[in-house]
Amino acid sequence: MICPYMVNISLLIGAILSWGIMWPVIESKKGHWYSADIPGSSLHGIQGYRVFLAIAMILGDGLFQVVYMAILTLKSFLEQLVRRSNGVNEREEGALVEDYNERRRTDYFLKDQIPNTVAVGGYLVLALISTFVVPHIFPQLEWYQVLVAYIIAPVLAFCNAYGCGLTDWSLASNYGKLAILVFSSWVGLEKGGVVAGLASCGVMMSIVSTASDLMQDFKTGYLTLSSPRSMFISQVLGTAMGCILSPLVFWFFYKAYNVGDPEGTYPAPYALMYRGIALLGVEGFSSLPKNCLKMAIVCFVAAVLINVLIAMLRKWETKYRIYRLIPSPMCMAIPFYLGGYFAIDMCVGSLILFVWQMNNRKHASELSPAVASGLICGDSLWGIPAAILALAGVSPPICMKFLGAEANKRVDYILGG
Repeated sequence: MICPYMVNISLLIGAILSWGIMWPVIESKKGHWYSADIPGSSLHGIQGYRVFLAIAMILGDGLFQVVYMAILTLKSFLEQLVRRSNGVNEREEGALVEDYNERRRTDYFLKDQIPNTVAVGGYLVLALISTFVVPHIFPQLEWYQVLVAYIIAPVLAFCNAYGCGLTDWSLASNYGKLAILVFSSWVGLEKGGVVAGLASCGVMMSIVSTASDLMQDFKTGYLTLSSPRSMFISQVLGTAMGCILSPLVFWFFYKAYNVGDPEGTYPAPYALMYRGIALLGVEGFSSLPKNCLKMAIVCFVAAVLINVLIAMLRKWETKYRIYRLIPSPMCMAIPFYLGGYFAIDMCVGSLILFVWQMNNRKHASELSPAVASGLICGDSLWGIPAAILALAGVSPPICMKFLGAEANKRVDYILGG
């Protein structure tokens, strides 16, 4: 109900393409493309196609967004340099006089800014601590590799923060995927490249995502006349609380459920995807099942071309705005592994919103975010008592499951026998 219609439709299209067409065709090749004895959860079987084709689309979409964001950033900087060289003040551009509220916000925000020495010094201290601590937690990473990550991260963090300010879209996960590929291939399979790549992803994402989050907080502080220092301290306190609460919550769910089981309650799909990216970095394309590489290349190229088409139409086609009707490759890739049920849930929410808007557009626009937030909160809060019941060994009295036609026939045969 919160996501745009095209996002949910893209999820449905991805679910139909994968679970409705591609996976049944690939499963019919069992014994030819991959061994029939391989378990369903192995990346060398059908699971490999699901994961690596999704990874290919996500990487294609992410690579395009990173390059596109870099071009936008460079273009914006060049335009600012041209304005300054022509003696044009950005605040006076277009002969618009800045009003009192805007001057007040700017003066208040700049008056309480964080000194550069504190910012640079704090980053150097954190980099020094991490350089010595992270290798002790993850021995697969050497100290100089962590140092290289901290040297590269500020550039990527700036690009992510600036791009997020332009488009309100953080690409931290894409930078993390690139870190997995680089560091896992650097370390190698024999020295634990999979763990090293995933650990470097955590280091990179913690820096890059924090930059965009802080930028959003500072923007909120600017609009609400809040002190930048208070916003920063709040972020630090929240991060410190997360360092304690997040491991506890993870331990709680890890003990209650079989986290990572593709057939379980918490399949953790992105965990397997990120591990698959790390395997690509250390093993290369030889680890993929038969014809998986060709299909992955097609998915990668298709994701890039779809994004190029959307960008071109957004720039040049303004009358009909056809680009709004083109599905998103990133959204299409999510059901490849996660399954079609997620897409159906999202589309049901869009259908409810559509019917609501047909009956009362004003109420739908005003109340739909509150209704969606209530549904999200209710579903999330139920996770706590559900985990407690699972720890106590309590099973639900009724279980509902949807099966394919063949599986349903086998179940009917067993029950009938």
